[in-house]
Amino acid sequence: MTRPPRVEYAGARYHVINRGNYRRDVFRDEGAAEAFERTLGEAATRFGWRVAAYVVMRNHFHLGLETPEPNLSIGMKWLQGTWARRFNRFRDQAGRPFQGRFKSLVIEDGEGFRRVCDYIHLNPARARVVPVDEIGAYRRSSLWHYLNDKGADWMDGVWLLNAVGGLKDNPAGWRQYCARLGVMMGDKEVRESLSAKHLSRGWCVGDGEFKRLMREGMGERLTQWRERRFAGLEPEAVKDERDRSWEEALGAYAQAANIDLAKLPAKKSDEGKVLLAMALKSATSVSNGWLAGRLVMGKPASVSQFVRRGMADVGKKRRVDKLLSKVKV
Repeated sequence: MTRPPRVEYAGARYHVINRGNYRRDVFRDEGAAEAFERTLGEAATRFGWRVAAYVVMRNHFHLGLETPEPNLSIGMKWLQGTWARRFNRFRDQAGRPFQGRFKSLVIEDGEGFRRVCDYIHLNPARARVVPVDEIGAYRRSSLWHYLNDKGADWMDGVWLLNAVGGLKDNPAGWRQYCARLGVMMGDKEVRESLSAKHLSRGWCVGDGEFKRLMREGMGERLTQWRERRFAGLEPEAVKDERDRSWEEALGAYAQAANIDLAKLPAKKSDEGKVLLAMALKSATSVSNGWLAGRLVMGKPASVSQFVRRGMADVGKKRRVDKLLSKVKV
């Protein structure tokens, strides 16, 4: 039977899962788990992923991430293949550490993705590896990093704090987030909504409209467009062509909106900058990192936050829709 295609598009969010071959404890040794975390960081940096949540258990892993470009499959191939080669070389072994093709569920932005991240962070408590009131002490989890060192550049947890009440991005804010997870685990109805049958099964997590859009193949059309444009190019040439396409789109939107790119205000959240960022995020695979540098908007996470807030503003959303109708990129 032919494998179903991955749903891939710019800005997609996923819950990614894989297990050890024959449910083997591939991460039983601390060295193996640490190496996987390190390789995950390399993959996220290489492919531009924004990882909001992850956990590495004894025989499986969970990732909650956003792909600014439609590159989940190629990125996961690199991540699993690179770690497997290192794993086998260190142990002088051969074969596949993982059970096969990774599983990925495309997740609706907002509440759906927040629940997936909560589910991932609660995994060690659900498996009774640590008590729920010590969930932040589990070492092989993004939550441990958020609590202890704020996470690496490729990790993006600020939006998660905003989603649960605008908590501050500091140890105290993350401790409040952990306390909230404990309360959720004590509520039977909420605990049920965060179970594997709701967030780890099927192919999509979201409401009916979101699933309908996914079924209509929006992601497949965007992926095919990218493949046609970048087919046959070397990796460096792909980057050059990708950056050029984003610059062309930026110029077109700026001209239509009467914004002078040579005279952009210093304010990171300037309304014109946010308008251009919203337009590019809506119509292209542009990364938050590229926007942050090109429009001088601070950190990539800041761009994500500005765009998310803008999309929630009816007036700003209408301006973006009007701009998108004027310019086709």
